[in-house]
Amino acid sequence: MNDWPQGRNSGGRDAYGRGSAGAEPPLPPQMSPRAASPNQAQGYDGYNDHDNGNQGGGYNTGQVYGGGDAQQGGDGSYGRGDGTGGRRGGAPNWGRRIKIGAITLVIVFLAVSIGTYFWADGKLRREVDLSKVEDRPGAGEGTNYLIVGSDSREGMSDEQKKDLHTGSAEGKRTDSMMILHTGDNGTTMVSLPRDSYVTIPAFHGSESGKAFPATQNKLNAAYAMDGAPLLVRTVEYNTGLKIDHYAEIGFGGFAKIVDAVGGVDLYIPKDVKDKNSGADFKKGNQTLDGKQALAFVRNRYAEAAGDLGRTKNQQKFLSALASQTATPSTVLNPFKLYPTMGAGLDTLIVDDDTSLWNVASMFWAMKGVTGGDGKQMNMPINGNVGTGLKWDMPKVKQLMSELKNDEKVTVD
Repeated sequence: MNDWPQGRNSGGRDAYGRGSAGAEPPLPPQMSPRAASPNQAQGYDGYNDHDNGNQGGGYNTGQVYGGGDAQQGGDGSYGRGDGTGGRRGGAPNWGRRIKIGAITLVIVFLAVSIGTYFWADGKLRREVDLSKVEDRPGAGEGTNYLIVGSDSREGMSDEQKKDLHTGSAEGKRTDSMMILHTGDNGTTMVSLPRDSYVTIPAFHGSESGKAFPATQNKLNAAYAMDGAPLLVRTVEYNTGLKIDHYAEIGFGGFAKIVDAVGGVDLYIPKDVKDKNSGADFKKGNQTLDGKQALAFVRNRYAEAAGDLGRTKNQQKFLSALASQTATPSTVLNPFKLYPTMGAGLDTLIVDDDTSLWNVASMFWAMKGVTGGDGKQMNMPINGNVGTGLKWDMPKVKQLMSELKNDEKVTVD
């Protein structure tokens, strides 16, 4: 008779009992709770890894999850169980964070820059069609801008006109004109006195198409007769220099730009008082606001040289304005940049082919003149014709030749 329970035979071999079909075999010795592996005793996963030399593969019924400082993953690696990947104290990955932060900043900067460019470019008033200009000269080297300050009172109230001493004349006329040439030999700014006595060539009205004969008149009469297209044609006809871009600003826009940048610092070499323009300055360093700046550039009656003296003041001020506008304190300060761009671009009239990049290049070139990288001068004058100023044609031809060929300017 077999005295072993569960049908265990005396030979020590495991066997199922004959009389018990539902009985389970006993646990092997190596899987017995009393013979638990060291890993199991320490609370590790109950899977036995082939790499540790065990042949069995059963579950440890006493396993404990998260009971220790580290847990073994399914790939054999150990972690703290807190998502830190085993880094003591959960230290952040600063290198990765800095990299992501830098990329984010670059993306934001590019998005803002591109958005600002298209916003500003869309504000330009492209109202001048240079394709209407007749009989144009051939293009030369470098780039030529015709910069015009008009006496337009557009958008100004009666109170503003009175405050700025602009008067209330209808329409608009050119109050200042200058050629800005940029090229490999620096920048040259040449003022064209409004009283210059020149030939206004025959033309067809840009709107009416009506033919008009050539006449002798003051330069600013060309603008009054047929606007920007005839002014450009007259300048090209009398200089032989092709104008690549046209830019015009009125009284109100000029004052707004100056106020937007917080005023312009300027040295005034002598006391100035002119009731017509409202100029009233003491000799010395001044910070001119929009109203004062407009009075300064319009003053001619207090100048011994009249219109020629005024053109020098205009060059001096525009260069100072460009120099102060194109600075990091303005460009990198959105509270100053956007008001300045808004004030200037809303009132700046340009030709159809002028981009915001061209406008920026124009301002940088004027800033370069202030910094000594260029030359400022009036169109050479040789006497008068009635109340007009007669150009010194030999010098004018030499100057225009040097500009057209982008050579160093030698004319005084």
